[in-house]
Amino acid sequence: MPTSIITGADSRSVISMSDVSRRFADVRAVEHVSLTVERGEIYGLIGPDGAGKTTTMRLLAGALAADEGSIHVMGLDVSKEPDRIKERIGYMPQLYGLYTDLTVYENLAFFARLFGVHKNRERRIDELLEFVRLSEFKERKAGDLSGGMYKKLAIACSILHRPDLLLLDEPTNGVDPVSRRDLWALLFSLSADGVAVLVSTPYMDEAERCHRVGLMYDGMLLREGTPVGLLRELQNRVFVFETRRPADELEHLRRELPEGALTAIAPEGIRVVFAGSKKSVRRMKIAQPGIEDLLMLVQYQKEHA
Repeated sequence: MPTSIITGADSRSVISMSDVSRRFADVRAVEHVSLTVERGEIYGLIGPDGAGKTTTMRLLAGALAADEGSIHVMGLDVSKEPDRIKERIGYMPQLYGLYTDLTVYENLAFFARLFGVHKNRERRIDELLEFVRLSEFKERKAGDLSGGMYKKLAIACSILHRPDLLLLDEPTNGVDPVSRRDLWALLFSLSADGVAVLVSTPYMDEAERCHRVGLMYDGMLLREGTPVGLLRELQNRVFVFETRRPADELEHLRRELPEGALTAIAPEGIRVVFAGSKKSVRRMKIAQPGIEDLLMLVQYQKEHA
């Protein structure tokens, strides 16, 4: 079947969103969002709860219709060819519906039939069991898996049909650090095979593992770029006030700092991000900026625009 290329869609992009908006009654969930994701790219969506990340995922998956704008996946218009697009994507929402009373293998077999994977089905299941390192647990019921193993099984079920695009909504939320590392190893492997991955995450350190990231707040995509490129904006603007009692000293420090100095308690003391003019304070030294610092700055600038 020939691929349908829609005029105006970038055929080089797996995802092409242009000026997309979605509202729920008076709530602005997504507003004028434009982004592209290329083949083999891991793109991270970060932002606080309610920023619009999950709605963006659902729009891309065809689970919601956009009020405005256009969305193309592999050159196909989501609004016009939703069934064909579903064949090209894997979607793992925050609560992925595995059958807890079925075994690992039985879940994979069920989703293989659901996705129409008939040719070499058993071999494909065995490949994925090996890929996610669940071969020795294939007879264990999904309800008896650890959080990390459950997420691995969910990813395996999402890629049974070899999608071009994988949408993951906070896949590592609630799993231990070792499982988080293993899940990211899977994403890197998929990326190396040419799969485009759009992942939302509440963990700022994970955002720095992505090829590019988009910072969402109040339904808008406010920053976009490589982690390294985005952090250049914070050069010489992030400091740490050294103290062993950050909670006790936070209010006193805030009174010393100028307006637009943003503060947050951290393991090393109190982090300070200067959105405006800087002021030297005793026991405060310059620090390496991180994505969390940038998110704090972006939120402040949006609220005070």
